[in-house]
Amino acid sequence: MKPSVVTFHYTLRDSAGELIDTSAGGEPITYLEGAGQVIDGLDQQLRGVAAGTKQRVQVAASQAYGERDESQIRTLKRSEVPVEGDLNPGDQFKTDTDRYAPIVTVIDADGDSVTLDANHPLAGMDLTFDVEVVSSREATADEIKHGHSHGAGGDESCN
Repeated sequence: MKPSVVTFHYTLRDSAGELIDTSAGGEPITYLEGAGQVIDGLDQQLRGVAAGTKQRVQVAASQAYGERDESQIRTLKRSEVPVEGDLNPGDQFKTDTDRYAPIVTVIDADGDSVTLDANHPLAGMDLTFDVEVVSSREATADEIKHGHSHGAGGDESCN
């Protein structure tokens, strides 16, 4: 069975019910099933869901952004951090100019040392999505080959 291209709106909450993110009032998300464009637990639970369906999807941390990994917390000398100016707990930045470079969160900045956390901010969290599937269609051969969905006019970035 070919994968589908699914378009959906969502509201994301943590296990305490606190709002984390939503697409309400904006554009829905479109993705190719199985291409790693949304977290695994959400991808799996939306497979085969028909357009117009509204459902609540519970995703365990292990199927979302993974469990927290304490080895991803490091203390560096301030001179080793590629950011100018003051750093405060909660600040986030990319570790490099590469578009796939990880984003780290400042845990502590004290004098000549900075403690950084490279875990995803949602790591270790069970998540709840309220989802409305806007559309679902069979993926084209080109979308499968390229590993992502294409818009109505195709994907000119792949040409």
